[in-house]
Amino acid sequence: MKSVVETLNPTRVRLAVEVPFAELESNIQSAYKRIAAQVTVPGFRKGKVPPMVIDQRIGRPVVLEEAVSEAIPQIYRDAIRENELTPLAQPDIDQPQFGDGEDLKFTAEVTVKPKITLPEWEGLEVQVDDVEVTDDDINERLDALRARFGTLVTVERAAADGDFVQIDLNATKDGEPVEGGQASGVSYQIGRGGMIDGLDEAATGLSAGESATFKTTLVGTHDGEDVDCEVTVTAVKEQQLPEVDDEFAQLASEFDTLDELRDDVREQALNRKRIDQAMAARDKVLDLLLDKAGEVPVPEELVESQIESHFADGHGDDEHRSDFEKQLRRSLVSQFVLDDLVKDQNIEVSQDELSSYIIQQAMSSRVDPNELAQQLVDQGNLPSVVADVARGKALALVVEKSKVTDASGNVVELNRLREDGTLAEPGELEDGAPAAPIGDSFEFAEIDDAETTAEAGAEQSAEASADADGSTDAKVEADAVENGDDDTKA
Repeated sequence: MKSVVETLNPTRVRLAVEVPFAELESNIQSAYKRIAAQVTVPGFRKGKVPPMVIDQRIGRPVVLEEAVSEAIPQIYRDAIRENELTPLAQPDIDQPQFGDGEDLKFTAEVTVKPKITLPEWEGLEVQVDDVEVTDDDINERLDALRARFGTLVTVERAAADGDFVQIDLNATKDGEPVEGGQASGVSYQIGRGGMIDGLDEAATGLSAGESATFKTTLVGTHDGEDVDCEVTVTAVKEQQLPEVDDEFAQLASEFDTLDELRDDVREQALNRKRIDQAMAARDKVLDLLLDKAGEVPVPEELVESQIESHFADGHGDDEHRSDFEKQLRRSLVSQFVLDDLVKDQNIEVSQDELSSYIIQQAMSSRVDPNELAQQLVDQGNLPSVVADVARGKALALVVEKSKVTDASGNVVELNRLREDGTLAEPGELEDGAPAAPIGDSFEFAEIDDAETTAEAGAEQSAEASADADGSTDAKVEADAVENGDDDTKA
């Protein structure tokens, strides 16, 4: 096989492939076997029809077309590997040039990862905020804990910020009810947000039995549709919180005194801030790494397809789309740079690391890890997950080799940070890499796995080429012979 690469732009190439006829012999014999298993010819057992008889009854061109359709996907993959290309989308394969005894020739255009120069990544220096727990941090966590043990008491007054109200909602457009825009007996805390834009303002000041109408924009089935919405308050309830004292500490925790509870809350806040600091360090290290990489070309067709897919339901204004595109481009560049680092450092993913990642994702999605793993296998997405874990390890390696200091000038020892935010003793952890989920928690844009894309795309293109050539499918011919529609004699 001979292949020549023509670079159309930094992320698009054209492959010209030529394969000697002799190298297709195994594909031709395989095509004969498949056709023999499909046809019924008097005097021959199914699957035992000789090639000569198949040539007479089906036609040699059909056999060759079948052979080429089988051969092109593997030939394409071989050409991709030979030229060290990484496809990012399905290839566009032209109509193959092929005849009996002639070399097979075809060209394929495909979007590929750009060639980049891996920047110097060791010894990057970044600064993050100090880890500091204030009284406000502790009080905020205590208030959240108090809310869990609070009680709701019905009050005879107008609803105010922080109150819980029981409401009925009715959305209309041009005087007609909006399908699915009605709800009754909904419990809602004023000021919490997250339900309907304008609801907080409309419900504030209403007493039980009173209503107000406001304009809002629906989401979901009627995403982006402007409607009139009426809210009726049926009850106003005030949340009464327990006093913060030793009795509350005994009620809400395993501690006997408030001081012990406050110390525990402080430690939890400190652990959370350490993790936040580690995440900030990761993001700053990645930003600096990408800055050092310079201008990295991004496939425009890939950007456009993902934007189109993300906003297929019509949601999102221009600002939202612009923000999404900016994040998408950064994520793609991150992948390209980290993929090169994975290759440069021979980073591999162990079964334990893959299992840990899947369990983490399953917990965040609240699904069974075994079901998620099976779903990834069934959908062919496991290679993409492995690639994501490898990129996470590469990013963690860059962070490990970086110098991270806080605003006070202290070195941040990320290699002592456990996943729960606590600090390990020096040398306690097995290796020097950050123990916190520096890389595992980083999200990358979804790109089709290169091998899967290469195979599926080549097969589809080969089939499309065969259809475009007007060649008759072997199965159709086989059915014709079996049904007695072919007059050719063996």
